[in-house]
Amino acid sequence: MPNKHFCQGPNCHTHVTNDRFLKSRGVIRGRYAYSTINPEPNRYGWTPIKSDAYFCSQSCKNEWLSHNMENIEHGRPIEFIRHRRESKGYTKVKNEDRWGGEYRIERVDNWQAIE
Repeated sequence: MPNKHFCQGPNCHTHVTNDRFLKSRGVIRGRYAYSTINPEPNRYGWTPIKSDAYFCSQSCKNEWLSHNMENIEHGRPIEFIRHRRESKGYTKVKNEDRWGGEYRIERVDNWQAIE
């Protein structure tokens, strides 16, 4: 998906969901933005708004605005995220009772001493 930006949300890479989890490396990754860089109308004539090319969801958009509002008010530049951010230390665990799906993602405590 080279035609999309990475989500600019400050906490996007920390939300634990199945679509953000990369099992091979045990990391939670940020998502791609909802819309492409150059959005075109779909078959119904609807065109996404410009901000959808920078955020994966409304919650990420609102978190970014809350986090950067002071910089916007004072006219300070805001850094653009050009790489996919990751949160390490997660694993996929099989649910024994199968409530809430077959698997769940859990945080691994790497700092604890191994006995």
